[in-house]
Amino acid sequence: MAVLDAARSTVGAAARHPRRGLIVLGILACWLVLWLFSRGMHTLALGPAQLTGLHEWLNEVRDSIGANRNSNPLFLYFFNEIRLVIDEFVTFVQSLFARPAYGSPIPVLGWLGVVAVAGYVSYAVANLRIALLAVGGLAFLGLQGLWQESMDTLALTTAAVLIALLFAIPIGIAAGLSDRFHRLITPVLDFMQTMPPFVYLAPLTLFFLIGPASATIATLIYAAPPTIRLTAHGVRSVPRPMVEASESLGATRRQTLTKVLLPAAKRTIVLGINQTIMAALAMVTVAALIDAPGLGKTVVSALGTLEVGQAFNGGLAIVVLAIVLDRVTTAASGRAERARLATRGLAARLRPAALLGGGIAAAVAVWFSRTYVWAAEFPDEVSIGDDIALAVANATDWVKENLVTVTNGIKNGVTEALINPLQALLVQSPWWLVAAVLLAIAMVLGDLRAVLVSIVCIALLIGSGLWQNSMITLAATLVATTIVVLLGLVIGVWMGRSTRADRIIRPLLDAGQTMPPFVYLVPFLALFAASRFTAIAAAVVYAAPVTIKIIADGIRGVPATTVEAATATGASTWQTITKVQLPMARGAVTLATNQGLIYVLSMVVVGGLVGAGALGFDVVAGFSQGQLFGKGLAAGVAIVLLGVMLDRISQAAANRSGRVTT
Repeated sequence: MAVLDAARSTVGAAARHPRRGLIVLGILACWLVLWLFSRGMHTLALGPAQLTGLHEWLNEVRDSIGANRNSNPLFLYFFNEIRLVIDEFVTFVQSLFARPAYGSPIPVLGWLGVVAVAGYVSYAVANLRIALLAVGGLAFLGLQGLWQESMDTLALTTAAVLIALLFAIPIGIAAGLSDRFHRLITPVLDFMQTMPPFVYLAPLTLFFLIGPASATIATLIYAAPPTIRLTAHGVRSVPRPMVEASESLGATRRQTLTKVLLPAAKRTIVLGINQTIMAALAMVTVAALIDAPGLGKTVVSALGTLEVGQAFNGGLAIVVLAIVLDRVTTAASGRAERARLATRGLAARLRPAALLGGGIAAAVAVWFSRTYVWAAEFPDEVSIGDDIALAVANATDWVKENLVTVTNGIKNGVTEALINPLQALLVQSPWWLVAAVLLAIAMVLGDLRAVLVSIVCIALLIGSGLWQNSMITLAATLVATTIVVLLGLVIGVWMGRSTRADRIIRPLLDAGQTMPPFVYLVPFLALFAASRFTAIAAAVVYAAPVTIKIIADGIRGVPATTVEAATATGASTWQTITKVQLPMARGAVTLATNQGLIYVLSMVVVGGLVGAGALGFDVVAGFSQGQLFGKGLAAGVAIVLLGVMLDRISQAAANRSGRVTT
């Protein structure tokens, strides 16, 4: 009966609280009425080639920096030195397995050596199954005809991750040990993860020029936060009695850190390294825009010529490389625990001999790769890459020819029903009306802090001179997020209620998160052509997995006894979901909406390449046209401002919902 009363009280509590949704609907209704009488007024429109004083000033700053690059001490003794060190380090890593080195026409390790060493290391840190996966995955890259490109990508990823870990792990440890430092670093990490990766590129190329240094720095900025966060979390999660026991035995702070905290947090730290590697690989195609070598160039080149098959082949190689690195690092995080549980098994007794034999075999393979051409350069005679590309191209052509009515119907339906009305409402409304609506929603859904942040962001958006383009981007973002949340509710609830559905769908979501966003664009371009819908579809595919996972976990977290009690009262499946599970998982749903917004917004610039226009196009134009550099940089900042505003409102709503449900 206690559980039954709890289920009833949960629904009753939700009903007693003010219905903020109705208030938001009232605000939107008033907005629509006012829009009918004021549309087209004070929209702060700016033409594609027009520049504001801010944009011209940023251009002047860029020109001044370029003119003084070889004389300014800040560049001579700081930025140039950093660029030189990073370039040298990247060159060194490339020389190991990607580029000719030390007067030889081949790298230090040829393809056979790379495969053998990867297999041996995978077995040493994980197990035989992971070693076979690593060997098979790397061999498949060669069979695709993309060995050189894959090694360039692996070299850049390795260099960026190693540099990121040099400061990410110490910063994470410091954040784990100090509450004050943790509070200080958290907003910085939020900013790094909220800012779309493209926005890093313009200022980085300004200070470090186009090349490996800028690509590596952009990658490590994007990839470092997961390691910092998870290292701090691991250190802070160590049980307090363990620390107190160490201190009571006379251990110093250094001894407590190295003998207690770090060993106990090892698994979480390795997980952070894993996430940093995945984030670095996600930057492969982005970094290609600033002349980073590797698979990203293959995908970007195919994107420009709409060669769907070649783009898929390059994207598949990125996914295979990501899967290999993910499985190796994930297995390594649990290796020590598995070894303790299997100290007496046959595999454990044979492992020392297997490591010795494997080491000898790897050494022999390295020698072959240094001696014979067939072991140094992957054979061109055996290649399935062209066959993969041809099969995908043929399948895409078939879909275009036979399903054009369906694809055009979907595109036109979403455009006319969702995109056009919302864009008209946002873009044609006076700026002051949109600002008032945003602030009112921030107050209703969030709190005073969210309102203050929104005021600052709105003021800066107006000052950027890109208000109208910001509203176009906001419209596309809201449409994509609506679709993402609907998918999250339907699929997430299904996964949360069905273990079988979770087992089937979760691997697909993992693949969606691993695959770089650029890979989605080429088939969408082939099916829907360059349009706002294409950009929105790509953003949905990118953002849906994380939203679905969060909602599924929230539904699964509702106590089974509460669900059983609701069922016992005669509630149907629909009533159980809508009256019990979703209200109790309201915090997870709001958080999922927040993350969906952020992930969608991070695709804005990518969407600018495929017809979305607005801020994304402004950023891209700033790269390709020198006179638009300042406008592109301001557009990048505007994207960040939109992200910060939406993030703070949705986070405040999540916190408020969490307080309500508890």
